[in-house]
Formats: sequence, structure tokens, C-alpha cells
Amino acid sequence: MDGTGPMPATAITASTLEAMVHALEQEMPQLQLRSNDVFALAQAWAERHDAILALAPPAFHAAIEARIDRIGIRWGLAPGARITREFPALRA
Repeated sequence: MDGTGPMPATAITASTLEAMVHALEQEMPQLQLRSNDVFALAQAWAERHDAILALAPPAFHAAIEARIDRIGIRWGLAPGARITREFPALRA
């Protein structure tokens, strides 16, 4: 350990990280219901965001961060564009 941040006590697998991100996504409606305002919801999401990233090995860090950020974008908690219209597959 080089002292630059928390290091997980054990190695974490990609499937475990996947399960954690999936659990966060499934938990978002309940987080919204329990939160008094958008700031409380943003704080709860940020805490989970940081906890998952702290466990992610460097090889998975960028991919996991992108997925968690997309969850934040969908819930209006992170900057980014949300697509709200349909794009036809074929031109008429």
C-alpha cells in the first residue's frame, strides 16, 4: 500500500462489481423515496458511487465509473445528456 487511498482487503471479481452496480441501479427508486430532497438523494448516490469505486481494481475502474455515472445521469444526479426521444431505425 502506497498511502494514496484505501485498498481492498481482498481481491474483488468482475462479477462481484457487476452485482454491486446492478444492486445500486435496483436500489435507486428506494433511495429516491427515502430521500427528503434531491440533495439527500445525490449524497446517497455519491456515497455508493465512492464505495464501489474504492473496491474496484484499477483494471475495472474506468468501466465501473462510467456505468455508475450513467446511473447518475439517468437519475439527474450527474452531468450528461439524457436521450428523451426516439430515433427511428429506418428513414421513412
